Amino acid sequence: MPIDAAKVIGAKTKPTEFSWGQDQIILYALGIGVGYQQDPVDKKKVLQYTYENGLKVIPTYGVIPAFPAMGGLMGMPGLSFNPMMLLHGEQYTEILKAPLPVKAKTSTVGTVTAVYDKGKGAVLVLDAITKDEAGNDLIKNTFSSFIRGEGGFGGEKGPEPGNEAPARAPDVVVEYPTMGHQAILYRLSGDKNPLHIDPMMAKMGKFDKPILHGLCTFGNVGRAVIEACADNNPEKFKSIKVRFASPVYPGETIKVEMWKESATDIICQARVKERKNPDGSELIVVSNARVTLFP
Repeated sequence: MPIDAAKVIGAKTKPTEFSWGQDQIILYALGIGVGYQQDPVDKKKVLQYTYENGLKVIPTYGVIPAFPAMGGLMGMPGLSFNPMMLLHGEQYTEILKAPLPVKAKTSTVGTVTAVYDKGKGAVLVLDAITKDEAGNDLIKNTFSSFIRGEGGFGGEKGPEPGNEAPARAPDVVVEYPTMGHQAILYRLSGDKNPLHIDPMMAKMGKFDKPILHGLCTFGNVGRAVIEACADNNPEKFKSIKVRFASPVYPGETIKVEMWKESATDIICQARVKERKNPDGSELIVVSNARVTLFP
């Protein structure tokens, strides 16, 4: 069914409530791979994200409280699609009130701000603001979802992604191996899409086997920048924007490349070491990414 952009743009999701505590923060860290093939008692790389004594939130967790708002897209007037054909295209997350608390009760409302016609598919942009219990703006998320087969409705193509990787060697590279069961663990943070666990559903989505959540890869890009460019201090992290170029399969190694544009702006991209392009280079899975740190 074609998308009716006139009906969809400006539509809001119903408020979604979300709360978390120390266990959820630790589970998220484990879900993106913290501690895997690392020194389990490393205070900066592992324990600050997994131990209640001095626990800190990995800032990319900021996408989790807003994720349920995505469910509000289903059944919106002017929008009808097969959820197995939806892929996460781009993601922007900004911490509006830092640092994120280790315990909170929140409410999120999303607004559809744009619909773009990409020919073979459509891109739907949802801005979501998460407020804390006192009504303060805590997190901003922008979800850009690519819906395969829903293009051709005559809409605008949309802006260029920007944040191109410089034509030089990266300033720093960090590698994180993923576990074969990484998606099974990560889904416990809230994304229960069967595309990431059920082989039959993965095949319906045109994948040979279940893929890793794009937001798990997103979390690894964020923690790589914290480790390499922020002295392992997550409280310096302000925002992150990424474009999902290709899926990661659980068990592959995520290689995050970073270029320091300034003390606070880092261009990033991520590759997987196990798959190659025809020219022999490692496949890019996250492109056009930028992380901004607080001064």
